[in-house]
Amino acid sequence: MLWIVKNLWLIPALPLVAAGLSALAKQPCKKFASSLAILSMAGALVLSCIAFKAALAHSGSGEAANQIFNFRWFQFGASEADWVRIGWLLNRLTAVMLVMVSFVSLLIFIYSTGYMAHDENFTRFFCFLSLFAAAMLGLIIANSLLLFFICWELVGLTSYLLIGFWYHKPSAAAAAKKAFITTRIGDLAFLLGMVWLYAQTGTLLFYDQGHGCLEQSALATLTAQTTVFRLTVAGGIGLLIFLGAVGKSGQVPLHVWLPDAMEGPTPVSALIHAATMVAAGVFLVARVYPIVSASPDWFVGVAPALKVVTWVGVITAVFAATIAVAQNDIKRILAYSTVSQLGFMMMGLGVGGVAVGMFHLITHAFFKALLFMGAGSVIHGCHEEQDIRCMGGLRKFMPVTFATYAIGMMALCGVPLFFSGFWSKDEILHHAHLWSVSRWPFYLGAFGAFLTAFYMTRQVFHVFFGNCRLELGRTTGSEQHTVAHGGEPASEHPHSELPPQPHESPASMTLPLVILAVFSILLGFIGTPAWPWFQKFLEGQVATMNMSRLAEPEVLHLMLVSSVIVFIGIGLGWWLYGRKSIANANELDVLERVRPDIFHLLRNKYYIDEIYEWAFVGLNKRWAQACAILDDLIVSGLVHLIAYVIVGLSWISKTVDDEVVNKGFDEGCHGVSTGAGWLSRLQDGRVQNYLRVIGVALIVLVLFLLWGCKG
Repeated sequence: MLWIVKNLWLIPALPLVAAGLSALAKQPCKKFASSLAILSMAGALVLSCIAFKAALAHSGSGEAANQIFNFRWFQFGASEADWVRIGWLLNRLTAVMLVMVSFVSLLIFIYSTGYMAHDENFTRFFCFLSLFAAAMLGLIIANSLLLFFICWELVGLTSYLLIGFWYHKPSAAAAAKKAFITTRIGDLAFLLGMVWLYAQTGTLLFYDQGHGCLEQSALATLTAQTTVFRLTVAGGIGLLIFLGAVGKSGQVPLHVWLPDAMEGPTPVSALIHAATMVAAGVFLVARVYPIVSASPDWFVGVAPALKVVTWVGVITAVFAATIAVAQNDIKRILAYSTVSQLGFMMMGLGVGGVAVGMFHLITHAFFKALLFMGAGSVIHGCHEEQDIRCMGGLRKFMPVTFATYAIGMMALCGVPLFFSGFWSKDEILHHAHLWSVSRWPFYLGAFGAFLTAFYMTRQVFHVFFGNCRLELGRTTGSEQHTVAHGGEPASEHPHSELPPQPHESPASMTLPLVILAVFSILLGFIGTPAWPWFQKFLEGQVATMNMSRLAEPEVLHLMLVSSVIVFIGIGLGWWLYGRKSIANANELDVLERVRPDIFHLLRNKYYIDEIYEWAFVGLNKRWAQACAILDDLIVSGLVHLIAYVIVGLSWISKTVDDEVVNKGFDEGCHGVSTGAGWLSRLQDGRVQNYLRVIGVALIVLVLFLLWGCKG
């Protein structure tokens, strides 16, 4: 066994130690906290690269590709079988995720040193950031669903701490609670699936020399039994675990927390929305894919759980993309874009398998981190402005941010050939087109790709082109913006003083943008049809270069269709927003002027939050009020009535006891005592008294006899 396999725990341990030391440091220790965090992530990246090299060199496919190290954790019974065992797992999927998470996190850590430089809680921020990265890295290496779940919950905890980092802002505190509670709904289903899996297989280890829950012996047991609607146990467990992924990866209907997560500092948004927390749900489905894909339907050859994964992903992709069209907050647009792209990843897992979904996850991590960090650079350069209607013309003031942001935008839109998003998105659409169940995921996915190109073009033209509108003041429209770094909510009225001119961000922020921009281009070439290295790598096969695959009719047709869709979206965005930029932030949107009803519906997110507020939060409040009324009027009244009855009975009992029982007993005792006192005089021990009594008795006897003789 390789050294790195036994010591995979060192990868999450490094940022965990950094978090612990930062927690003990004083708040002003900025350089210590940031240096420690960055060095720990650099060390984690080095170890991840060593693990990647080991996975690359390890031969074999399927279960043979897994290198495991399991050990006993604690015992809960007397027998040998009553041990909880956990361990580490190194395979190609683990290696890819380790490198991606540690590399992107390292860049975000470096970026944070500039973005959070003036925050008074700088040390605490890096403590939470390191703990977050440690939890995510621990989740990736876990060879046990139990250890996976522990790290999963730690990710949820640290996301709560980071989203609500500026806790003095009511919106940030509310967003943190919303994220924590919403994801717990999915986590409950995840926990139930985990318990059910353990009850059926007796283990939560993924791989254990043929006895793991993802290996053939366990899968045979899970597929041999059926539950309701003829669904196999594997399908039921897979759906419960998938519900956990729905919560963590912001899928409909548990997507509502993710857009609000932007209330945290921008580096947190980049970390959560790109490389870590939201990717955890997709990674979970990929990790337990043998269970989710078990027992395929005999008619179409697709497992029922995979159908659910696909349709949920498709609906989420289109649903979130339509909402992004009508948003004006630069980070909120990217947040809904993340929800949409996560839907694409789930669709990729459903229609194409692990390699297809994970390829888009990897490429998306880089260009979405680039976009969020670019948005943070824009906000920083615009003095905390987040409304895209109040920006404009920033390409002249922020050339590096503009160039890198444009690359991220084109990668997200899927501009053909030179950008990674084109190849990963096309791979999903290609498999959706070949899906045996239905063609609708392909059509809806194509529509989602069109919307992505459209709303990103709208955003870029609003932010970087036209005239700078910052001097016209902040106008928030229907949205409420708050100043980053702990400021107060922005005014809804123009400022009386002109704000300072926009400026480029420092090198600590722009250098990570440049690096991410390079990877947003290059990563696509490891998964093209001509050289599908990434897909073959995950499958344990050798990829060969063959340019003729690009000319195959099916591939070429889909590439052309996808390219046309993207250019139509970009062209429509330019036609509506690029030809003539808005003059001031108070202007109605072009779409709002055409169809204000639909535009307001999209801007208000289909009123999903309001529906949830009324249906669930409001219902909970009404139920609590009903319980309070029940408690006050019925339960408390009944308790008081019973108390009064008991008090009354006790008073009656006391009266009877005092007036009848006690007095009768006391009088009887007094009579006995008095009689005894009189009788005691007859035996006082004096002979003369006895003689007197005898004399009196004789006199009485004589008188009685005489009276009798006379008679």
